[in-house]
Amino acid sequence: MDRDELVGYLNGYLDLEAFPQDPSLNGLQVEGKPRVTKVGAAVDAGEAVFRKALEEGVDFLLVHHGLFWGRPFPIVGHHKRRLALLFQGGINLYAAHLPLDAHPEVGNNFVLARDLGLLDLTPWDVGVKGRFPLPTPLLQVADRLGQLTGMQPLVHQGGLDQVETVIIVSGSGTGLLPKVDADLFITGEPKHAVFHETFERGLNVIYAGHYDTETFGVKALAQHLYERFGLPWVFLDHPTGL
Repeated sequence: MDRDELVGYLNGYLDLEAFPQDPSLNGLQVEGKPRVTKVGAAVDAGEAVFRKALEEGVDFLLVHHGLFWGRPFPIVGHHKRRLALLFQGGINLYAAHLPLDAHPEVGNNFVLARDLGLLDLTPWDVGVKGRFPLPTPLLQVADRLGQLTGMQPLVHQGGLDQVETVIIVSGSGTGLLPKVDADLFITGEPKHAVFHETFERGLNVIYAGHYDTETFGVKALAQHLYERFGLPWVFLDHPTGL
């Protein structure tokens, strides 16, 4: 497939212009081969991931966390090594940060919500709000999250044993905790600063891993491209444990 055609499709499908507040340079960050034959999907843009992309023959790499975050930096040291690997393989690097958190079809949060069995899904900031069909034991939800992510979640039970309404914000969502109006808040990364607030406000929070809650979107987006354009894809897994 023509690279520019694919980039144009992704820019529109993900509605990149709807997220001017995002510090990520969403879209094509590094230009590679003009023809795309194999897509790679990864959470992070890093040297180890780029080496895996080279080994797998990937020429279009989708990542959630790209290389550029709103400020210039010198192309030296590890930055140079990263770019050298992309240039060596002619790999196009495409990043989608907040657009891939919020997307109603392939976004991290909506995909995870559907996998958990939530109903009546509605956008909530860059996340999603939904409900279980019936009140569900908190620890049962945590077990299900562990099965989906492959990581044992951290449960801070400040509320009731049974939960029905749920808000999900993948990655680092604790800054949104003051706005939470649900029985359960699911996010990725714990922060010490909100520990006491969780219990003082009677909230349940499950931390399911920054990396692990953000594998859903890139996989779903790559699968979408396969179904629409027939592009084969591979997931380049490089867990951080965080």
